[in-house]
Amino acid sequence: MTASREEGLSAVATGVVPVPFWINGARVASRGVRLGAVMNPSTGEMIRSVPLAGAADVDVAVQSAAAAFPAWRDTTPLRRARVLTRFRELLEKHQKELAGLISEEHGKVFLDAMGSVQRGIEVVEFASGAPHLLKGAFSESVGRDVDSYSLLQPIGVCVGITPFNFPAMVPLWMFPVALACGNTFVLKPSEKDPSPAVRMGELLKEAGLPDGVFNVVHGDKEAVDALLHHPQVAAVSFVGSTPVARHIYAVAAAEGKRVQALGGAKNHAVVMPDADLPFAADAIIGAAYGSAGERCMAVSAVVAVADAGDALVRELAVRARALTVGPSLAEQVDMGPLVTREHLQKVGRYVDAGIADGAELVVDGRGVHVRGHENGFFLGPTLFDRVSAKMSIYTDEIFGPVLVVVRVSSLDEAIALVNDNPYGNGTALFTGSGAAARIFEHAIQVGMVGINVPIPVPMSFFSFGGWKQSLFGDLHVHGEEGVKFYTRTKAVTRRWTNAGAAGAFHMPSLG
Repeated sequence: MTASREEGLSAVATGVVPVPFWINGARVASRGVRLGAVMNPSTGEMIRSVPLAGAADVDVAVQSAAAAFPAWRDTTPLRRARVLTRFRELLEKHQKELAGLISEEHGKVFLDAMGSVQRGIEVVEFASGAPHLLKGAFSESVGRDVDSYSLLQPIGVCVGITPFNFPAMVPLWMFPVALACGNTFVLKPSEKDPSPAVRMGELLKEAGLPDGVFNVVHGDKEAVDALLHHPQVAAVSFVGSTPVARHIYAVAAAEGKRVQALGGAKNHAVVMPDADLPFAADAIIGAAYGSAGERCMAVSAVVAVADAGDALVRELAVRARALTVGPSLAEQVDMGPLVTREHLQKVGRYVDAGIADGAELVVDGRGVHVRGHENGFFLGPTLFDRVSAKMSIYTDEIFGPVLVVVRVSSLDEAIALVNDNPYGNGTALFTGSGAAARIFEHAIQVGMVGINVPIPVPMSFFSFGGWKQSLFGDLHVHGEEGVKFYTRTKAVTRRWTNAGAAGAFHMPSLG
């Protein structure tokens, strides 16, 4: 059958198999009756139903995690790391299976899905080093017969609320670090592509993770709000749009929870006249149109400096027109569909707005035809030139295969343009000048910077996160900042002395 997401809400009648929750080490059905539809974006068909958790479902998952916390907290870091090492091995063994699920439910091409799982595996590798990362500090003889040291201890039940565009990678940025630190976890993945989360729960159990330490509930705003308000949730990690990130940060922080909420982006690639333009164009094409532009680190705005503009636009246009658009699991396809029909329509409205605002439409991706997949959610690569900073195709995060080119006269003007943008997630500079690169990397107000690298996603041992409205909270995900987020520090000052020693009735000075 062909259906929209709304038409799929009565999924039980179709005989489509529902995606289960994963609670206390087992597949569990929802207690409620609300359902959503999981679509195959390449065909426009509903392939599964997904239960939308209510407060009762959420409570069961959180209670399971809370009950498992004391024993997992008291498991030594080395034993926790061994579980994660076995989990990493299982992820590698089942990488193609996970990538297939991602391609089927999200729509990104298979090789892109494989790469995203690999980036998640690298975080598991990092988290397996937890015994070293969880070492505290020790100072001997801070005073007479007094030693001081610090302990890094887990915080309790942690929650991850993750987006549709990376249904395996983004959760893998969160829960392996949380588990390595001794916490338990409840994951609320996107209801658009929920299957990879449940499969990872099964692999964790196979790796030896005790029941209840990792749980999965699906749902929409009702499930999210239940998690934000649950008194036994200690910390919330989120990746998604800026308005939702702001909401989650405000609500969870007001509830006294620790929060890291990563929001939206408008990532710029600044191209200098001295750049290798064919190289820059190749890099930007992949960064702009890979995963149909549905990446928080996608390059969606090119800033052409001085006389770089005409030649660069020609190079981009040739490459954009050469991309092959098709079903996500087909071979030799560069770009798959958008995730839903509703999102396809939204992106299409932005293209219409760009034309109405006077931007030059160089490559028009509307009306792309994929033979045999006429009901898929396809939009071809779209390229605009001579875009102004006031147009909605520049100001808004479109989250689709729409690339805009803004022209400026100098590097200083380019830096000012990027810094004036409310987002500060990622940016890149293409240049052959070390001096220009140094100026750029120090002056730019963005959390992740690439020099001749279009998508500067840090490796797992560095942190991932933006500035300004791309992040609400103080700490980024994974890396050492992830360890800081999922632990709290306890300082111990210790003296051994004879029994009956006199107490002091003033502020002590240990020295």
